[in-house]
Amino acid sequence: MSFFKLRAGLEARATAGLLLALSAFGQDGRGLFQKQCSVCHGDGRGTERGPNLANNRKVRGLSVAQLRAVIRDGVPSRGMPAFPLPTAELDALTALVRSFSAPAAESAVSGDRAGGERFFFGKGGCANCHMVRGRGKAAGPDLSAVGREMTFGEIEDAVKRPAAKIRAGYQMASLRLRDGSSVRGFLRNESRYNVQVQDLNGRFHLHAMEEVLEVRREAGSAMPACSGAECGDVLAYLSSLEGVRVGEKGPELVGEGGPKAKVGDWPSYHGYVSGNRHSLLTQITPANVKDLVLKWVFPVNHNVLEVTPVVMDGVMYVTGPNQVFALDARAGRTLWHYQRPMSGESRGDPAKGTNRGVAVLGDRVFLVTDNAHLLALHRVTGQLLWETAITEGVEDKRNMGNTAAPLVVNDLVVAGISGGDMGMRGFLDAYKASTGERVWRFWTVPKPGEPLSETWKGTALAEFGGGAATWMTGTFDPETNTVFWGTGNPFPAMDGDQRKGDNLYSDSVLALDAATGKLKWYYQFTPHDLYDWDGGQTPLLVNRMYRGRERKLLLQANRNGFFYVFDRTNGELLLAEKFVDRLNWATGIGKDGRPVMAPGLEPTHDGTKVCPNVLGAANWPSVALNPDTGWFYVQAREACGIYRKPPSWNGRDIPLEPGQMVLRALNIETGKRMWEVPQVGPADSWGGVLSTGGVIFFGEDSGALGAVDAKTGKDLWHLQTNASAALGDGHSWRSSPMTFMAGGKQYVAFAAGPNVLCFGLP
Repeated sequence: MSFFKLRAGLEARATAGLLLALSAFGQDGRGLFQKQCSVCHGDGRGTERGPNLANNRKVRGLSVAQLRAVIRDGVPSRGMPAFPLPTAELDALTALVRSFSAPAAESAVSGDRAGGERFFFGKGGCANCHMVRGRGKAAGPDLSAVGREMTFGEIEDAVKRPAAKIRAGYQMASLRLRDGSSVRGFLRNESRYNVQVQDLNGRFHLHAMEEVLEVRREAGSAMPACSGAECGDVLAYLSSLEGVRVGEKGPELVGEGGPKAKVGDWPSYHGYVSGNRHSLLTQITPANVKDLVLKWVFPVNHNVLEVTPVVMDGVMYVTGPNQVFALDARAGRTLWHYQRPMSGESRGDPAKGTNRGVAVLGDRVFLVTDNAHLLALHRVTGQLLWETAITEGVEDKRNMGNTAAPLVVNDLVVAGISGGDMGMRGFLDAYKASTGERVWRFWTVPKPGEPLSETWKGTALAEFGGGAATWMTGTFDPETNTVFWGTGNPFPAMDGDQRKGDNLYSDSVLALDAATGKLKWYYQFTPHDLYDWDGGQTPLLVNRMYRGRERKLLLQANRNGFFYVFDRTNGELLLAEKFVDRLNWATGIGKDGRPVMAPGLEPTHDGTKVCPNVLGAANWPSVALNPDTGWFYVQAREACGIYRKPPSWNGRDIPLEPGQMVLRALNIETGKRMWEVPQVGPADSWGGVLSTGGVIFFGEDSGALGAVDAKTGKDLWHLQTNASAALGDGHSWRSSPMTFMAGGKQYVAFAAGPNVLCFGLP
């Protein structure tokens, strides 16, 4: 059969399907569509004014309720108006549009599904290339949800006529490289400047075109056409595949799988599980940092990103709202993209689409969604392997969501929960990386009547849950097998009348046994917090000589304005010194480890001036310790606020008393400031620091990415990204820089506004 005859046949089948759908819903459905929709969508297959709705994956991926909402509310950003139709007409139109792209799983398909499954994993050899729910091989497209993602006609064409329409990213090709080697696999992406190939073992080969002698594309499809009696059974089996259900146990890991982290990778949110954003890479130095140039820009459809990219084996993973992109880290080109709609269940930052990144272990990439579902995606295909609702077993799920990157701890994935500013009961969970089964849970707040509830005198626990969310990524010490995690503020935040006492374990750092989640020790930074100074700041772990003794240390610059140093093996407090000048709520930290409170500074209905302000002297932006200088680097905020009791709520800025961001280098043995870099701006930015090669990169308050000498603080280089709060909501720094090695060269990357930017030396 010629290509033109085959194409004509496919178009005829599509037209017949549309006519059948239109007739099935009667004259009212046809009339509504023709009256309301045809001016843009024609007969359903689209025009230059509107997209094709037939066999449309985006349409097919929407639930009936979501599709109904799109028709009712429109998509103003895309030029689609709202259609506020009567309920009956809206329902009929929704059903009609959905029928254009009805998935195979909703169709009546004949054949023996069980027989098709046996053939798929047996003599048919399909599983030698394709994976279904973790079984098989991740070379070709994952088919776990193909019955939900494609119509029956699309599946039939792909199985019986695979060469007719090769799926984007899966054309076979061979590369001949200048170093004498060659590679054969799928062309996942290419341009005149670079090419991305995935071999048949699931490894990505990412090359600049100057490294390539020849790209030889192969005709046809790598998949043979299905023929014979078994085809009907295979179609029935594939049509039944609807993906992974929430809470369904995932597949066990087969072997170790996936690349191992090596020097030059950035394998987790902090770069290292210790939380220290100091890289051992040394190509970028104080002498050459001035030569950095922009290598690529990758936009994400979101107004402000908070992600820190993760890089493993040359592949970068970046996130937006409920989505992950896998990129060629050197070129910024897409390898795969996973996305799901926002849930509509969350509030606060999760509802805004805030997401700070992923964790990676073996062949799995872990993401937490806005409604606190932990997902495991396959590293090669981006397909969902398992999904767990973190809130499972929680009595009151209101206000709960998630924004943070999870943390890989041995063979577990640890993830927290957000929502403490709206009332909830905090906890921290650990899940098996292989299957998604929960291994342990640690509650950060007791129930009324439980141990520690005596530290909550009043109604706050019963009415609001207590708070103490675990909303920021913690750290891990493999030497002692201990997870360290900060907890959030108590709730209600500014009013302590309903929660007299210390309110444990709010505003604390927790040391938990990684295997069991049992508490080893804790420290509460701000007992009975009245200022919203949660303890989520990074608990940075480092081993070094400290006051003449080799120590395992934990360092934290807390939101309350004090810099702390602990012996992390037992929680012994070694140092507590203020690192900001504007601090009036306490005169110091006593020998018992508790703050020495200044009198008369509780929030009132009229307002009380307290320093630091509600944003804190430090917050979630990243910190680092350079082992050569031995100094701790932090973005400090010098600012005071007027704190009011609810219902007036939080600490407003003080007129004519602007705040200031200051990058500081602290001596960890004394707390002394070794140097500082004052900044000009609104003191409402959230750019952290990176240490590498004797250079400190930081998100400067005006919106520039700056670089200074780690020893002197001398300015070395900057680039203005205009990620500044002075430009209005949605423009402030919301991420911290990272660095990685790819193709033998060091790069620095970060998110500014809706873009990920990557820099390297010429």
